[in-house]
Amino acid sequence: MTETAQRRLVQEYLEGFRAGDHARILATLTEDVVWVIHGHRTTRGKAEFDGEIESPGSAGSPELDVRQVLEDGPVVITTGEGRGATVEHGPFRFAFCTVFAFRAGLIARVDSYVVPLP
Repeated sequence: MTETAQRRLVQEYLEGFRAGDHARILATLTEDVVWVIHGHRTTRGKAEFDGEIESPGSAGSPELDVRQVLEDGPVVITTGEGRGATVEHGPFRFAFCTVFAFRAGLIARVDSYVVPLP
């Protein structure tokens, strides 16, 4: 897989999150994908990943502003800021860094680091 193809797949993944499109997101992943949301939870496999895409307390899809994309071999790293909302607490802002590791042309591991912003 070329580096450009990996970046396109990450873009597709992010667009899926922006649209709340589970099928679009899941199509970018290996069956045994691991998603580590550091400090929160780890999911294994597409079924668990699907359950974490939108938590029951969320209100709508997040806005994601990617500021930087770095690539090295089978790894793509994105940084940026986002906005979302929860039913209980309303709107919130966050900074993120997400590391995507690839295998066989798909995303095999996602490491997400999320920091709340004022």
